Amino acid sequence: MPQARLCGCWGGRVLPLLLAYVCYLLLGAAVFQLLEKQAEAQSRDQVQFEKLRFLENYTCLDQRALEQFVQVIMEAWVKGVNPKGNSTNPSNWDFGSSFFFAGTVVTTIGYGNLAPSTEAGQVFCVFYALVGIPLNVVFLNHLGAGLHGHLATLERWEEQPRRSQLLQILGLALFLTLGTLVILIFPPMVFSHVEGWSFGEGFYFAFITLSTIGFGDYVVGLRQGCEEEEAPDGTHREGSTTTRVTQVTPQDFLV
Repeated sequence: MPQARLCGCWGGRVLPLLLAYVCYLLLGAAVFQLLEKQAEAQSRDQVQFEKLRFLENYTCLDQRALEQFVQVIMEAWVKGVNPKGNSTNPSNWDFGSSFFFAGTVVTTIGYGNLAPSTEAGQVFCVFYALVGIPLNVVFLNHLGAGLHGHLATLERWEEQPRRSQLLQILGLALFLTLGTLVILIFPPMVFSHVEGWSFGEGFYFAFITLSTIGFGDYVVGLRQGCEEEEAPDGTHREGSTTTRVTQVTPQDFLV
């Protein structure tokens, strides 16, 4: 009898939920592939074109030397060093950036753009996370309990006087309005102004951060969305980097 009940529970609830979960993953994979694959191919072609154009302008270099230089840049980027500019760039480990990194550790966001590279820093990060993550969970639990207690009063809404009902409606409306401003409106506006992003990019960053997804494609302090300035020769300048916007096809790389 218990075995039959277990099979019925599996067939009636778990199996449909598992099927819906897998279908949702398959749908997401198909949509992301449709939206991102073509843009990735264009970016890859653009990179290859720029590398070939660089070798044509600097004939003293060969393909192997260029690939080694690119590897150095990639390793620097993984370690959180911005290869643009010179050695006078601001440190990634000043107090503000370190405070931001500590927040990403205890909230388990982990953008991946910045990580300790020294053995002492890695060991400290482990023990810091062991204490900080439970502390963050306790804080969020208490915050959730407070919100649950506030919303629980709405269950007895019909039993309360009309004046009390009106006050609760106004309080709930004010709470939702302030929550929307604080979470979904105000942070994207600040990020857009400080980081040079569009409002959509700021909104995307705020949601990815609050949901602890943390892709790391947008991180404060790197100014990925800075507007490009057009130079007189038709090139676009972003900081100290100059690139030419060119339509590239795969046939351009064929030798």
